[in-house]
Amino acid sequence: MSLQPELLRQSIAIAAEREPVITKRFYAIFFERYPQVRPLFSRNAPETQQEMLQATILAALDHLDDPDWLTTNVKALGRQHVAYGVTDEMYPWVGECLIAALAELCGDEWTPEHEASWAAVYGVLTDLALAGAAEARG
Repeated sequence: MSLQPELLRQSIAIAAEREPVITKRFYAIFFERYPQVRPLFSRNAPETQQEMLQATILAALDHLDDPDWLTTNVKALGRQHVAYGVTDEMYPWVGECLIAALAELCGDEWTPEHEASWAAVYGVLTDLALAGAAEARG
């Protein structure tokens, strides 16, 4: 499936109307489903962490048509997250919980096409982040 930026942006807009800090719901789901990751998030206040993730998501969406930007920046995030203790197995957990949060916030307006678009873009971003993580591990 090709990335569908219009569906991605539409779902973000719907979710943000209902919860301006969409990542607040993401973290609630993430920590509920994967409590073992909570210690990795002690460096920042929850609000700061939520804002950082939301800004990262929005930046990635803004640069979907710029593969050089995505490659450079998402690989750098992958390298950086190795130092925080993030493992490769955690990346699918994040995608699962992000999609769950968006689906919940969008409610009846969430469609299978939204879900497929988010899964596709998250797969691309995960591949880049994992490549960066592999570089960091040498």
